[in-house]
Amino acid sequence: MKLIIISGRSGSGKTIALHVLEDLGYNCIDGVPFQLLEQLIDSVDPINNKIAITLDIRNLPSSAQDIEQLLATLKAKVEIEILYIDAISTELIRRYSETRRLHPLSKQKLSLSQALELESELLAPIKQSAALEIDTTTLSIHNLNERLKIYLQGSSKSNLLIIFQSFGFKYIHPEDADYIFDVRFLPNPHWEAELQQYNGQEQPIIDYLESFPVVEQTANQIENLFQSWLPHLENNNRNYVTIAIGCTGGKHRSVYLTEKIASRFKSKYQVQIEHKCLRVK
Repeated sequence: MKLIIISGRSGSGKTIALHVLEDLGYNCIDGVPFQLLEQLIDSVDPINNKIAITLDIRNLPSSAQDIEQLLATLKAKVEIEILYIDAISTELIRRYSETRRLHPLSKQKLSLSQALELESELLAPIKQSAALEIDTTTLSIHNLNERLKIYLQGSSKSNLLIIFQSFGFKYIHPEDADYIFDVRFLPNPHWEAELQQYNGQEQPIIDYLESFPVVEQTANQIENLFQSWLPHLENNNRNYVTIAIGCTGGKHRSVYLTEKIASRFKSKYQVQIEHKCLRVK
């Protein structure tokens, strides 16, 4: 099992970093008490499990010696990697002034600058053990996202998930779709009495629709559109895109095209297929 620990001073971007790891398939936990860490590690599947946690001033032991002991205990149990996120104090003060949130050490009646200085001292043992340090002083959210992905997977590109949906305009309008295509102009098998009992996944409908050149032309044009656009979506750190194809009832034409077009992307992308109305009578 691999455990990634995200640490750093408050306001530096640890929550954003945790979201990046979640998108990369890690099981992420924010602010787990250090007393429960061993129990957490012992309770998860040691094989094929990737966990990321934040470990900072909110959930750490109070002394440097106890922190060092905690890290030694964790290293004896699992493979750990520490990512330390920080920024210069003036930038952290600016961020706090914008959000108007209280620093975790504010209950000790310290000024914000004093709290940040003390926090830096307390986190020193973790910082010394960090495999990667990132200064977010001048980084945007997208820059931090890109930096972490390059470090963790060798590329800043997301492992893009494409969700293909079929639906029927008669029943629903997919609210979660990024792109919607209306294919009601294509020949409709519904008007062929011997085909009504079948759906777009079954051979009689496939044979019927493939007999019309306009159906193949439509599939090719939708495919070509996304073959051109998807690399740009990847470069913009998109994690998924939803493409919906609708016909009247969501049973024949949209199902056929969804299956056909999705099959052309499976070799390069993660693909998920959803037929919204296939069971609607």
